[in-house]
Amino acid sequence: MSEDDDKALHNLLSLLFQAHPWHGVTPGEGAPGVVNAYIEIVPTDAVKYELDKTSGHLKVDRPQRFSSFPPTLYGFIPQTFCGDRVAELCRERTGGAQIRGDGDPMDICVLTERPAAHAGFLVRARPIGGLRMIDGREADDKIIAVLEKDVSYGHINDLAEAPAGLVERLQHYFLTYKQLPHESPRRVEIAEVYDRAAALETIARSFDDYRARYGEPETRVSSLRRLLGGE
Repeated sequence: MSEDDDKALHNLLSLLFQAHPWHGVTPGEGAPGVVNAYIEIVPTDAVKYELDKTSGHLKVDRPQRFSSFPPTLYGFIPQTFCGDRVAELCRERTGGAQIRGDGDPMDICVLTERPAAHAGFLVRARPIGGLRMIDGREADDKIIAVLEKDVSYGHINDLAEAPAGLVERLQHYFLTYKQLPHESPRRVEIAEVYDRAAALETIARSFDDYRARYGEPETRVSSLRRLLGGE
């Protein structure tokens, strides 16, 4: 069977089934310069939602325990994984010898002037920088991006152009949203605030980590066809 047969099978599956937000949706044409982002949480959410990795549905992780709410749209970039290559970059930049990847898709915060009523949707976003966050010896980077064509933020190309107060608000949220009042020392650390170039490198490494962990997405239809006895 031919490449055209693979394409026909892909189109049929697209009609019959909803794509898994992590594995079935691509990062998008132009990635990592512009990426698809799946939004799990919006700034008004009093409950923290996250993707159930098995089913692809959003689930309730926990109620927001304290008064902090996420300052931006928050989610992940499809077909990314924080593994050895992301961890290696974090070790190089911070000197932390025992840092490992957190085993999750790459997190992304998307700046936009427009409110969203609920999570569970895809946006096109342009990375402008990021936070090199370490959570209990695990690399847990937060890419910062702007919503494509957003009136207020869409013109921003690098984190240095973003409102400083908003970047500080993001840092404060991630440093405190898990922190109990009596806990010390802090388990979460932001070791570096980085620019667009560093963000693109971090995302590119997460693409490589994903392929090392889950294989080449482009070959899945042909692999499925073989399993179904199509050859």
